[in-house]
Amino acid sequence: MYLILLHYRSDLKTVESFVPEHTRFLQKNYDRGTFLMSGRRIPRTGGVIVARAESEEILWAIIREDPFYINGVSEYEIIPFIASMTAPGLESYKETIPA
Repeated sequence: MYLILLHYRSDLKTVESFVPEHTRFLQKNYDRGTFLMSGRRIPRTGGVIVARAESEEILWAIIREDPFYINGVSEYEIIPFIASMTAPGLESYKETIPA
């Protein structure tokens, strides 16, 4: 499992101009089953995506398709983690800690 942090590099007017394209990018990856949830950071300095992928390299390949990335609107930080505990209803996302 991965936490992707987006850090805006542009003013909000520029960010807003790319939101429709970015939203289509997000939906494409929801449809693929890669993205599980996403949203704006508070205060609005970037965004957060929770994702499932086979590797960080695969995620970087996906990120390079994001209009925010292509147009230099945002920087990205990928944080791998093991979802060893989940809330009821999210058990299918629970992962085992390797020995």
